[in-house]
Amino acid sequence: MLTCADTLLVVVDIQEKLVRAMHAREELLIRAQQLVQGARVLNVPILTTEQNPKGLGATVPEITAHLSGVRPISKLSFGCCASEDFLGALRAGAARNVLVAGIETHVCVYQTARELLAGGYHVEIVADACSSRTPENKQIGLDKMRAAGATVTSVETALFELLKVAEGPLFKEILKIVK
Repeated sequence: MLTCADTLLVVVDIQEKLVRAMHAREELLIRAQQLVQGARVLNVPILTTEQNPKGLGATVPEITAHLSGVRPISKLSFGCCASEDFLGALRAGAARNVLVAGIETHVCVYQTARELLAGGYHVEIVADACSSRTPENKQIGLDKMRAAGATVTSVETALFELLKVAEGPLFKEILKIVK
């Protein structure tokens, strides 16, 4: 079970030029925003990355609007763990569970998940907050990650699992986000 105390959210490469090419991009942006907002409400730490930001642009404003104080980690490798800055930030926290969302599911998200699994982390892929240029490639990425040992989840499943109870002010805030 995910807990707020030992879970980290990684948002992979939801950048200007990449988002434009994604299948179901509107749904991706809605779900990614919900996930980031929910993580903030629940005080779950967030790391975000940008693949070659000079060429692909910055993280989209729809996401950065909810990431005050979170500095994106620039990378050129597909997998996030090949970045020393990312590894340093990852290791600085207490997380053993990592929620991963972003693009593209079959490339950067997949390679990041494999690297995290190899590092001994429990990895959950937030499928409805991930995308690829084609639905087939997204499904291939999800299948490969599941076969490698990652769990596939959804925004609502992850947030309510972290929340644990259907009462109190945090519950009310999460309800506002997902409805």
